[in-house]
This record gives sequence, C-alpha cells and structure tokens, in this order.
Amino acid sequence: MLGFYLLIAMGPDGPLAPLLALFNMRSLAFTFEGLVLGSVIYSLPFMVQPVRSAFKAIGDAPLEAAATLRASPRDVFLSVALPLARGGILSGAILSFAHTVGEFGVVLMIGGNIPGKTKVLSVAIYDYVETLEWQTAHELAGGMVVFSFLVILAMMLLEKHQAKRLKA
Repeated sequence: MLGFYLLIAMGPDGPLAPLLALFNMRSLAFTFEGLVLGSVIYSLPFMVQPVRSAFKAIGDAPLEAAATLRASPRDVFLSVALPLARGGILSGAILSFAHTVGEFGVVLMIGGNIPGKTKVLSVAIYDYVETLEWQTAHELAGGMVVFSFLVILAMMLLEKHQAKRLKA
C-alpha cells in the first residue's frame, strides 16, 4: 500500500512533481533515487525508535551542564547530545539498512525491476524462483539469512559496547 502511494507521489503527475521540476526532474518513479527515498520512508520507523530512546536516555544533566557553560543550543546538540546518542543512531541506521535490504513490495513498486538500475537482491531472488532457478535463489536467500544473523550479532556487540561505556 505504501509503495503504491509513494509511486503516485513520485510520478510525473504526483504532488512532488512541482518540487522535482525545480531540479529539472520529471519523476522519481523507477529511478535509483526514488528507490532510495522510498526505502528511507519505508524504514523510518526502524530508525526513529532507537534514536528517540538514545536521546531520552541522555537525561537533562549533561545538557544543563553544557548550558551553564554558556553553550548555545546548537553547540549543546552537536557537542553533547549527538555524541551521547551515537549508539542509538548507529543502531537505528543498522536496523533500517537491514530492514530495507529484505524489502520487496515498496522496492518493486517504486523501483521496478530494471537490471543494472533498480534491481535489488530481494527482487532478484523472486526472479530466480519465478524461472525455477532454485539453486541460485537458495544461495541468495541463504546469504540474506547469514546477513541477518550478522546484523543481529552487530547489534548485540554494539549494545554490549554501549553498556560498558555507560558504566565507565
């Protein structure tokens, strides 16, 4: 459903068309750029929660301390809040990326299946299944499963590192 509405929004007659015209673009539909934008929008919830939690965990004390030292709100954000929330931002980025890699519906709807331009791994697996090339589909899907476990491992190591850092 999201892919369909993003396709309409990014199309030549969609609500984004006037904005795209400013950049001499007619449409983002079936382009790599549109695919990236659609993937970001689709995976945004996976980024928001870890980042929100990271900023909430900072608390008021470090921000107030920086303010008492006459740091501007911009400096407090860039020099204090952002570095302290680094782990949550990294976690969100990893989760969003991993989520996008396995996405099929939005990717196919917005990017299509243009070899060398918008074809992605999940669509390639679908193509191999459709043409009964089971071995290649198994290899690619197995690689994605291994990738998923590596992402989980990376997340666990990141959380462990963050916990050590907070105790120090």
